[in-house]
Amino acid sequence: METTAAKWALDPTHSELTFKVKHMMISNVKGEFKDFSIELDGDDILKSSFEVVVNASSINTSNEQRDDHLKSSDFFAIDDYRELSFKSKSLTPKQGDEYKLKGILTIKGISKEIELDVEFGGVNKDPWGNEKAGFSIEGKINRKDWGLNWNTALETGGVLVSEEVKIFAEIQFVKQF
Repeated sequence: METTAAKWALDPTHSELTFKVKHMMISNVKGEFKDFSIELDGDDILKSSFEVVVNASSINTSNEQRDDHLKSSDFFAIDDYRELSFKSKSLTPKQGDEYKLKGILTIKGISKEIELDVEFGGVNKDPWGNEKAGFSIEGKINRKDWGLNWNTALETGGVLVSEEVKIFAEIQFVKQF
């Protein structure tokens, strides 16, 4: 009898993709992408390559006017670029449950390699017998590297929106048989 290899699928109800950007040089504005998917290629979750696809129009900063501006050609240009993506290249152990993740981030048709810090939370069973694996991911990018250039100067010096974007993800997978 042939056994089927288990696969891991994204658990979207226990996963989030968020970001923070400094506003007016004094505080952070937080946002998230509500609609994204992750496809794993392999049954060993720590050795699998994967691709993240994000629906750019699902951006949400809890301010409709700001969200509309982020969807415009000043930023994500969602009429021309409906998706952002990240394709993994390597996951290298650092220490304990910490890893360095390298991959290609594509925004507005521009692809660049980035590095992210990953903490593997481990694998556990939920009360219904489902096997789950969890990851915490964070990193920083310069938004101008992907053509997200809009800004305005402040009369007191500095700019309205920082070039640095901090990325955070809490990702949970569930094992499929």
